[in-house]
Amino acid sequence: MGLRDKIKLDKELGLMDIIAISTGSMFSSGFFLLPGIAAQQAGPAVFVSYLIAAILILPAMFSMAELSTATPKAGGGYFFIDRALGPLFGTVGGVGNYLALVLKTAFALVGIGAYAVLFFDIPVRLTAIIFGLVFMMMNILGVKKASGVQKIFVFLLVFILVFFIAEGLREIFFSPGKSEYLKNYSPFMPFGIEGLVSTSALVFVSYLGLTQIASMAEEIKNPERNIPLGLILSLALTTVIYVLGVFIMVGVIPPQELWNDLTPASSASSRIFSWFSPGAGKMLIVVAAVTAFASTGNAGLMTASRYPLAMARDRLFPEIFSRLSRFKTPVVSVITTSVILLVIIVFVSESNIAKLASSFQLLIFILINASVIVMRKSKIEAYDPGYHSPFYPWMQIFGIVSSFFLIIFLGWGPGLFTMIIVALAIAWYWYYARKHTIRAGAIYHWFALLGKREYKPLEGELLSILKEKGLRDGDPFGEMIVQATITDLNNKRISFDSLVSDISRNFSRDIPDVDRTMLRKEFLDVTGIDPALIIPKVSILYAKTVNIEHPVLHIVLSKRGIKKPVVKGEISSEDNIKVFFFMLSRVDEPKLQLRLLSRLMDLVERDRFVEDISGIKNHREIKEYLLHNDRYITIHLKKGTAQEEFINKSLKEIKLPNDVLVAMVQRRNLVFTPRGDTVLMENDIITIIGEPIGIKTLFGMFIHQAGPGHTGTDK
Repeated sequence: MGLRDKIKLDKELGLMDIIAISTGSMFSSGFFLLPGIAAQQAGPAVFVSYLIAAILILPAMFSMAELSTATPKAGGGYFFIDRALGPLFGTVGGVGNYLALVLKTAFALVGIGAYAVLFFDIPVRLTAIIFGLVFMMMNILGVKKASGVQKIFVFLLVFILVFFIAEGLREIFFSPGKSEYLKNYSPFMPFGIEGLVSTSALVFVSYLGLTQIASMAEEIKNPERNIPLGLILSLALTTVIYVLGVFIMVGVIPPQELWNDLTPASSASSRIFSWFSPGAGKMLIVVAAVTAFASTGNAGLMTASRYPLAMARDRLFPEIFSRLSRFKTPVVSVITTSVILLVIIVFVSESNIAKLASSFQLLIFILINASVIVMRKSKIEAYDPGYHSPFYPWMQIFGIVSSFFLIIFLGWGPGLFTMIIVALAIAWYWYYARKHTIRAGAIYHWFALLGKREYKPLEGELLSILKEKGLRDGDPFGEMIVQATITDLNNKRISFDSLVSDISRNFSRDIPDVDRTMLRKEFLDVTGIDPALIIPKVSILYAKTVNIEHPVLHIVLSKRGIKKPVVKGEISSEDNIKVFFFMLSRVDEPKLQLRLLSRLMDLVERDRFVEDISGIKNHREIKEYLLHNDRYITIHLKKGTAQEEFINKSLKEIKLPNDVLVAMVQRRNLVFTPRGDTVLMENDIITIIGEPIGIKTLFGMFIHQAGPGHTGTDK
């Protein structure tokens, strides 16, 4: 087992976990501390600043969603920047993102104590330390446990805030004092457009937690769907609550009081919930505040700990940070992050921490938007995101420019902090990381188009990531296997060149207008992804043409083995290959070709693959072995069994679940692909492929009752 397998994280997080982590990461200071301070710069229009800030984070969100679905790996922003711009920028992005997130998390833990002290006589920092230790233990025991608590936090928080908004809108628009409340919105923009924009830069920190989920992309189920959908839903929910919540605070709190109020949510609640018993409304919002800060602290620790893990995998940090505990969590990284949090809580003032952290986060957003442009311009075929950012590249250019101006609006202090972190990260890279890594980013592939150098191993790494992601819905892998041609050479002697020529000739004979010579050349060409396809005794060769509708496959088995020449630099050798895959796909579907190749890689990396497939003589069973997963089932049609009802019926007469089809029939020694009018006969063995739900339905209908009449794999 290699290092990559040892440090692989479990995929445990679903859509609701993403929404909980992203939403929980955003609700804290932005709602419970900042509105009063922000109102000093924008006046009653402060709630519009929150809306502008939400719009300004859209480019970073779309870019992060695209990169996360292309490379769902731990480390989020660091990993994307590193692979696009190279390890120097990756180190800057990783260290800066990590420290900014740690600072923001420490601030959230202090916020718990600050609100709790309103009702409980416990020191602020002691409360923060206790919560920090609790979150550390939850993150060590498992991400699912931590995210489960996170969902409880966020559900309680959203419930209270929705109640707050409903009562606030009722109070402003339908209470006897509504005319007094509406006066608080005039003059609406006393500090003009400049005040509105500068306030947007200030409250931008409220949304920084949105993209934190990208650092946990490796642990997300179905990332191509869940990451973009989760981010969009989370931002929509948070923006509505921020804008309406701050709108209510402006209405119910007189301007001069609001500008000097560090707990505006609490002050507003005492007016909105006046019909409660004394103090009950205030207690309710304090519970919401503590819940918000707790969810931010928990999500912050959970996501921050993935940065050292990802950087250790790439040898930018010491290897110890990549170790996982028996709970499949990065225990060293979690403990280290927790210690840094506690040190900050004890020794560092909490004032302006979030603002300082947001300055560097804006720089990270600039690099993230640039990374999307570089990855697309690099023309790397293995870059295959399941979600594409809209309005490319104008969305990314807008994100780069707007983030730059927001940094300027934040002032020289945060900018100086950003430069110090950048200098420290560069120093770390120069004196430590540079000695341990030889990677280069996708930007060199872009340069290669202009005659410069590129880093070939990056394509192989992206292909390996495709393998981990799996096939996309609708990819015709099953159909390609079912219709594959299989040639068993047994002990026949044949050279590698002759084999490639024969296969190319067969393809050109069966497919009109395919040039055999060009096909042979493509099969023999070496590309950047070939190193990722090297498996002992197996060779996967591939080519493209414009003259086919669907990918086709030819499998060749050789008991004797065929010597295939291998050239590595100035060293040449021969590999004894016993299983060949020749795949031909459409020239205009390079991403599909790579996903199919990645699935073949996944198959041939099974234990004892060569021995197992070489020991199977029946072509149907070879194909079933390659299809083996929860998307296929075989049924032997015998009288006296539940599947007797299939006998002497055509396929179009048989009622099957909508998402499955009969792909293959074995009748004695003949294996063929059936049509709708094919009549099934006794002793036929049929192979059915389809979606897991349909296959499970068939298993329940026939296999439990089939007894000895069933052949195939139980699911």
